[in-house]
Amino acid sequence: MEIEPGKLILTWDVSPKNEQKYFEFLVREFLPGMQKLGFQLTDAWVTVYGERPQILIGAVMASVDEIRETLDSSEWFSLVDKLNDYVVNYKQKLAIANGGFQF
Repeated sequence: MEIEPGKLILTWDVSPKNEQKYFEFLVREFLPGMQKLGFQLTDAWVTVYGERPQILIGAVMASVDEIRETLDSSEWFSLVDKLNDYVVNYKQKLAIANGGFQF
């Protein structure tokens, strides 16, 4: 059986009262933390109009199982816990990476 690469899709809205602190945290801790855990960042989108989450981040790993293992780690829980200090409506979705835009 062939191992298919996995993709983690994260979405959220930035809490308006924390925008400056959020951007500092995102650049200095969250994204480098994801890379340290083995994620390769593939997408970063900002919604400027419409009823979609404000932020979408996509990241891949070699397999869905590898992502599942990472999502169960204390390092991941710590990163997401800190992120939730600055955002609302956080959601994460695990998918098989197809190489195109995924939501």
